Amino acid sequence: MNQNNVLMQIKENLQEVIKRRSALGKSLWKDLLEQHPADIADFLAEVDRDAFKKMFVKFPKKLQFDVFEELTDPQKIFCLSFMTESEQADLLRSLPADDLTDLFEYFSDEQLQRYFKLLHKRSQEKVLQLLKFDPDSAGGVMDTEVFSLIEDFTVEKSIRILQRLRPDQEVYRQIYITNKNNQLVGHINIEDLVLQRPNTRIASFMKKNDLVAQAAEDREEIAKRMVHYNLTTVPVVGAENSFLGVIPSETLVDVLVEEASEDAQKMAALAPTKESYIETPIYKILIGRGSVLAVLLMAESVTGSIIARSEHEIKSITGGIILISFVTMLISTGGNASHQTSALVVRGMSSGDLTKSNTFKFLRREFLIALSLSLMLSVFAFVRAYWATGSALRSSIVALALGSIVLLAVTLGSGIPLLFKRLNIDPAFAAGPFLATFMDIVGVLIYIFLIHRFLM
Repeated sequence: MNQNNVLMQIKENLQEVIKRRSALGKSLWKDLLEQHPADIADFLAEVDRDAFKKMFVKFPKKLQFDVFEELTDPQKIFCLSFMTESEQADLLRSLPADDLTDLFEYFSDEQLQRYFKLLHKRSQEKVLQLLKFDPDSAGGVMDTEVFSLIEDFTVEKSIRILQRLRPDQEVYRQIYITNKNNQLVGHINIEDLVLQRPNTRIASFMKKNDLVAQAAEDREEIAKRMVHYNLTTVPVVGAENSFLGVIPSETLVDVLVEEASEDAQKMAALAPTKESYIETPIYKILIGRGSVLAVLLMAESVTGSIIARSEHEIKSITGGIILISFVTMLISTGGNASHQTSALVVRGMSSGDLTKSNTFKFLRREFLIALSLSLMLSVFAFVRAYWATGSALRSSIVALALGSIVLLAVTLGSGIPLLFKRLNIDPAFAAGPFLATFMDIVGVLIYIFLIHRFLM
């Protein structure tokens, strides 16, 4: 039986074919599936819409794609109207870019907005199901409602789509480009659509992305790199380079401000909080600040215990009472030096100035600065002590103690934040009162050791 006869017989027994309950219906259905997709499309155009719908939904997936491509644009629109959202996305993605953009011309603005999103929505949903984004990750702060284009689109059709979607789609200066599988392939600047010829395909002039953020990456690291490369937006991708969204400049500012606020809280030995001060309950503030102060108080009591154990012996030597009076000056200078240095390191790491490549250079510079500061401040300490004691030996002990304390404070202040970073501990904790308290204890031990060594 030739092709025309087969299709004629199917049309004459249309209900039998649709229901497929009789042997004839099953046989003719099998014959229909063996026809060329273009012939099937022509056949569907001749039957009523109810029969069209009932037959098309029963076609195998591959045949649906092939037949859909052969349909006229109005028939494609009708076909999409009775398919599920997931099936609509599959059908649209099965079309060549030229056919797809031609089809867009037949959509109303509302339909265009919905169907254009569907092209990428399914791929995004698959990735989003696999990844649970941490609020502090790139995926946690990205904008997913962002306008993008497909690489095979021409400039003319891209502009038409852009003009029609403008009210409800976020459009940034950089427009990111994907393939039909929603994989990120590059970007163009919005002005490129004006400078290029209308029939030029986007793929021919799109640019490589300077920075691409993985969805699971830490948002602070991405923000630093955005600043480093002077970028206003960065694309975010998931599994298999699937385009998920964009981190815009507004989010960059929010991230940097929030991270700076968190660092400031950590440097003050406070647990970071996203709530404003006024909105935070008083009991939370009391517990947070009180617990830290209690720990520091207990730690500082060690300093008092060390002084108390040696106080009697120190007072017994000539000028001992005056020597004890220098304790506050020594430990305050040590605490200030450590806090100053560690804060400098944390700022350098936050801004991106301090990296793995220049860490050794930084440590070498800080060691030279530590030596210079210790010598300089030792001279001031000697003069101050000599003015109070009139003794060169005692003044030398005060100066040597201060120099040793400053040298150690700057060294620890620069090294501990870097060590914390390697241990995946926030370096900001190293710039707070805990390091200053540690230097108080160590400073007193150094001072008392020198007094015992040279005066007792």
